[in-house]
Amino acid sequence: MHTLYDSDTYSVTHMLANAVASDVIGEENGTQFQQVLLVPALARHGFEIVDKRAGKEVYLDGCWAELFQRHISAWQEKTPTQEEVEDTLEQYAELAQNPVLVH
Repeated sequence: MHTLYDSDTYSVTHMLANAVASDVIGEENGTQFQQVLLVPALARHGFEIVDKRAGKEVYLDGCWAELFQRHISAWQEKTPTQEEVEDTLEQYAELAQNPVLVH
């Protein structure tokens, strides 16, 4: 999980898929063994956008996350103003239905 943007108005967090493929090689009682960790077939990343003013959040995954990733890539090529970023986030925040709860 990586916070990509945080202002008085919005917060954007990149949520990474949990599983990572790797081989674990070890030795027990003089015998070597190999363990393969399985990765889910649909390991997906997503973005959480929190509208701090409204106290709501939206989680983008699938095609919504891909579209948002294109915005991020464009921002990396041409640095936007804070107003441009917040205008884009406002459009996504309109999708927010979930209230932000603190446990």
